[in-house]
Amino acid sequence: MTNTPQTTDKQLKDASLSFWLVFSMGFVLILSIALIGTLTGMPWRSWLPGAESCKSMFGGVQAAVYSILSQTS
Repeated sequence: MTNTPQTTDKQLKDASLSFWLVFSMGFVLILSIALIGTLTGMPWRSWLPGAESCKSMFGGVQAAVYSILSQTS
C-alpha cells in the first residue's frame, strides 16, 4: 500500500488526536489529585513520585526530573 497524501494526512490527524487524548486525560488526573488533596487539606504532593520530603515547588520538580531520568537510563 502506498502512502498517498490523503492517507498520510489521516494518519497525522489520528496521531494528533491520540496525543491530545492522552495529554488531556493525564492533565485531568493530576489536576483531580491536586484538587482533592487541596480541598481535604492533605499533603497531595507526596502522593506523586519524586516529590518526597521537598519543601518547595522547585525542589519537587528537581526531584521528579531526577527520578524520571534515572528510570529512563
